[in-house]
Amino acid sequence: MRFAAVLNKDGGTLRTTDISAFADRLRQTLEAAGHSVEVDIVDGRVIAAALEKAVAKRSVDVVIAGGGDGTISTAATLLMNKKKALAILPAGTMNLFARGLGIPQTLDAALKSFAEGEVTAVDMASANGQPFVHQFSIGMHASMVQLRESMNFGSRLGKMQASVRAGWATIKSPHTLKVTLTIGKAEIVTRTTGIGISNNLFGEGHLPYADNPAGGVLGIYVSVARRRHHLVKLLLAMLRGRLRDSEHVEIHQADRAVLKIHSPTKKFRAVMDGELVKLERETVIEIHPGALNVLVPASDAQAKAA
Repeated sequence: MRFAAVLNKDGGTLRTTDISAFADRLRQTLEAAGHSVEVDIVDGRVIAAALEKAVAKRSVDVVIAGGGDGTISTAATLLMNKKKALAILPAGTMNLFARGLGIPQTLDAALKSFAEGEVTAVDMASANGQPFVHQFSIGMHASMVQLRESMNFGSRLGKMQASVRAGWATIKSPHTLKVTLTIGKAEIVTRTTGIGISNNLFGEGHLPYADNPAGGVLGIYVSVARRRHHLVKLLLAMLRGRLRDSEHVEIHQADRAVLKIHSPTKKFRAVMDGELVKLERETVIEIHPGALNVLVPASDAQAKAA
């Protein structure tokens, strides 16, 4: 296969990696397996343009994206409904979409999996037409991310520590939103501390990512927790992969959902694939089955086919 690799030297763990040495290993690994590869190392401020350039190359079969959640989401958006495939280098904090694809969680192990990998189609989702690969969420998650972004952290560990501090501060002072959530013919009017809508249902027994990234449904998670200790229990259930056992969340699935905000606050934020975005008063979230070709380990592709 013909690869084009775009490495965001400011993204995720690549910030603290000898990126030139890693690029050399990338070339050696893929070329030793009979592939060709071009490598582009860029600053974060031009990552979107570099990815767009790689996607536009007719000679390329697979675009490797290396960076944090924003880099991967941008690459997936550019490759949506195209024949070219996306290969994800897991350089983010949690790498949840990559985990769902079965991609090894170290950079060098991921490279080795690409050398013998296979292309398969998985789903994407969108919120008011803006694609995402993992999750769209409102409420506490957005408040936590907004607070975390005001903190200083210079590493993956630092970001995780900042997330814990921001999460605890948010749980101590929870706010609710009045919303209408329309799922099929059902209309739910409620006050909630948070709603997460994922690209396919989260699996059980692990961090929140989809076991089947080609399941063709949205996972819709509505928090019914209001008290601090209930919110703590909900957070722990999510981290342990026990959401289906939690009495503090309602779970639905659908191929389309409409979210309307009724709370009086004028400025709203949502989180989409880890990034803060403006939240409209009405958001239409949809699943797009098989919209993205991805390169995954051969064993994982065979297991999904079986």
